[in-house]
Amino acid sequence: MTRPFASAEIAAIFGAQDSQAREGLLALRDLIFDVADDLPQIGKIQEALRWGQPAYLTPETKSGTTLRLGISKSGGFAMFVHCQTTLISDYQAAFPHVTNTEGNRAILFTAASEIDPNRLKWLIRQALTYHLKQ
Repeated sequence: MTRPFASAEIAAIFGAQDSQAREGLLALRDLIFDVADDLPQIGKIQEALRWGQPAYLTPETKSGTTLRLGISKSGGFAMFVHCQTTLISDYQAAFPHVTNTEGNRAILFTAASEIDPNRLKWLIRQALTYHLKQ
C-alpha cells in the first residue's frame, strides 16, 4: 500500500530519482511502514528529511534508531543506518551470505528485484526497536 508522503519536499526527493532507484526506494519505504505497523510498542513512525534524505524515526517512544533512504555514492540506492549501531554487523551475522553492505552504514541495491523482503524486514525491525534492547 502506497502511503501519502509526509511533505511535498519528501515526495520531491523520491520523484527526482531515476525510475529504477525510485522503484527500489519506494519498495523500501513500504517495507519500513509495514514493519512499523506490526510494532505498536514503537509508537507512530515519523517520515522526515535528515541530511537531505527521507528518514524514518520513532519520536514518540525513541525506541528506534533512524533509517534513511537514498542514493549510494558507489551507485544504486541504499538503506542507511546509524554508523555507530551494530545493525549492519548483526545483519551480516544473521545472513552471512549477504554481500551488499557498505561498512557499518548501509545495505546497497542496484535494482528493486534485489530486495529480499524477509531479510530487510528483519533489519528494519531491529532498527525500529534498537533502543528497546539496550
